[in-house]
Amino acid sequence: MTPVVIIVLLLSVTAVSPVPISESNRQKREVTSTFAKIVKANENVSPKSQRRTIIEALTEFERGNHMTCIRFVKKTKEDVNYISFISGTGCWSYLGRQGNAQPISLQKNGCVSKDIVQHEALHALGFHHEHVRSDRDEHVIINFENIISGFESNFEIVQTNNLGTTYDFLSVMHYGEFDFSRNGRPTIVARDSAVTTFGTATEMSANDYERVNRLYDC
Repeated sequence: MTPVVIIVLLLSVTAVSPVPISESNRQKREVTSTFAKIVKANENVSPKSQRRTIIEALTEFERGNHMTCIRFVKKTKEDVNYISFISGTGCWSYLGRQGNAQPISLQKNGCVSKDIVQHEALHALGFHHEHVRSDRDEHVIINFENIISGFESNFEIVQTNNLGTTYDFLSVMHYGEFDFSRNGRPTIVARDSAVTTFGTATEMSANDYERVNRLYDC
């Protein structure tokens, strides 16, 4: 397994100025409201423990329950292209490599947990949300009438390369049933009535690891 090195600049997630939220032609993916359940939990977390959470979440790519060839390493002064973790407005990342200093925003109150760190890192590695993949209509129904106005693009289908893997309700990239709901009604419904829980992953699934390995030829 040949390692793929990702350079990281890990700034204090409490000390960096917010980055404005705006959709760009670089395909920024917004997930601010996806993991609302943890907003309160992080309100009094210290900068040191937040930094540790980020490092531990990234280390899982290398030696978690599964393994990939991705290695997140500390930036040196010679590195030009790197990921920079900041405390912007909300939780977001650009899709795929952009070049130069590429931000991943982890807002202090609500975004610093293993699932969200891994979620945003997977965006930076080139992965879309699970519920927008090309075959999603075979697995879920999107209730656009229940989605908050202006957030419909978060649910639009994308012609993704699914890398020969199955649709995964356990993926850390899957939204929950009521995410971005404007009226308390579900925005995503599983076609299989036996599937009653999704969007609650606390870490990457086996499928998430497998897709990284397939995309990066691990």
